[in-house]
Amino acid sequence: MSIDFFGTDSAEGPQGPPKCSAKGCRSAAEWVLAWNNPKLHTPERRKTWLACEEHREQLSQFLGVRGFLRDTVPLADWTDEA
Repeated sequence: MSIDFFGTDSAEGPQGPPKCSAKGCRSAAEWVLAWNNPKLHTPERRKTWLACEEHREQLSQFLGVRGFLRDTVPLADWTDEA
C-alpha cells in the first residue's frame, strides 16, 4: 500500500508533485526520510520528510545526529510498510 501524501490517487498533489522538505527548496522530492523521536513516538511510528537529491544527505545528517533517522527510501519505492 502506497502513502498518499496529498489525499488523492494521482502522483501530483494540489500544488504539483511532492517537494523537498529543506527550507526554501522547491525541487521535486526523490527520497523519503522516515524518522521518529523515541522520546515522543512509539517505536513503530514513522514521520516523513521528503528530500531532493541535493538535500538528502543534509537532512539525513540532521535527523541522524539526533538519533531520529530510521530509513531512507526512494520516493518511488515508499510504502507505509517500508
